[in-house]
Amino acid sequence: MNATQLNDLIIWLADGARSAVRTDLFMAETCERMVASGIPLARVGVFVRTLHPSMLGRNFIWRASGEVTLGALAHGDDEGDEFLRSPLRYVFHEGIEVRHRLIGANVSNIPFLADMLAEGSTDYIALPLEMSDGNVHASSWTTRDPDGFSEEQLAGLRRVMPSLTRMIEIHLLRRTASGLLDNYVGARAGERILAGQIRRGHTETMQAVIWLSDLRGFTALSDRLQPENVVDILNRYFDCQVPAILEQGGEVLKFMGDGLLAVFPVAENDEDLSAVCARVLEAARTSRAAVESLRWAGTNLTEEQFRFGLALHVGKVLYGNIGGGDRLDFTCIGPAVNLAARLEKIAGKLARTVVASSAFADASEGVWTDLGEFPIAGFARAERVYGLADESLPPQTWPSS
Repeated sequence: MNATQLNDLIIWLADGARSAVRTDLFMAETCERMVASGIPLARVGVFVRTLHPSMLGRNFIWRASGEVTLGALAHGDDEGDEFLRSPLRYVFHEGIEVRHRLIGANVSNIPFLADMLAEGSTDYIALPLEMSDGNVHASSWTTRDPDGFSEEQLAGLRRVMPSLTRMIEIHLLRRTASGLLDNYVGARAGERILAGQIRRGHTETMQAVIWLSDLRGFTALSDRLQPENVVDILNRYFDCQVPAILEQGGEVLKFMGDGLLAVFPVAENDEDLSAVCARVLEAARTSRAAVESLRWAGTNLTEEQFRFGLALHVGKVLYGNIGGGDRLDFTCIGPAVNLAARLEKIAGKLARTVVASSAFADASEGVWTDLGEFPIAGFARAERVYGLADESLPPQTWPSS
């Protein structure tokens, strides 16, 4: 082993690994430096738990080919048979090292180690990553060297672990912060917040397509059902919209009871307005079909069916931090948002699912039916409202929220 190169690696880690800011590059350079110092690594895995509504944790896998892959563990994966028979179980639960020499060993009852043996690995060690807050995460290290890891190589690996763990903790905290912001305020808003746009009144103007929807009959539904059932329905209902919005380049800004506010940014000169509106319409049709297919059977086995209303508009919005005291909200406001809210109420009165302002309809020609001109509360002039031409009217007027 080359002690000088190993010491250089430790110093590099202690100095913040500045030459590799991204997590994948950090993993790759760390492992390559270890190999250069004489530790014959074939595969390295880092497994960390994280705060995320749909993920238990993440894993980062480096291979000697230079490839770094990122994976996710769903909530409940730690209760499955594969994890319960994995060496990592002992690292996470007991904070101890786990070593397995693979050549000649019977590892058929441990699926992961059997896979490593089949790939030509000769030795395996799992080491705890002990974070500064007391939480323990895990790392795994394999080699294909015919003699496995030597005691000197394992000692070198253990020497690196404290500095490596601190850097992994930094990357984990960054990812956790970014992930939580993405989930609670949206990706673009999260980027702005992490970039320092955190002062009250720190706003900017943005041209956008505005999506504002709500669930028809939600007030009556809430009155009839238990709160936990209402929450379940809302989650399923929002699942009908959010994936379609994100897939078409939109950003969900806010859930307001049964209401959803999203924006689809448009270039300042509106050169991509038609293309953005086309994507929004695709998301609207996908959401409409999903809501129409949504069913929920209550405790009395009465099957609930659902409808929603959606208003689409184009305009400038003020996008940024609004609030009082130390409690802020990153959202968008402005007359364009207010108009979208009024249009959504008109959709309910007309028993329409999707309606649009003239600004949106003009940018997506050929798909709209003119529903007439309507006075808009709080606005000086009436607004012409359009409905999707392919939408058949229901046999009754559905109640609004």
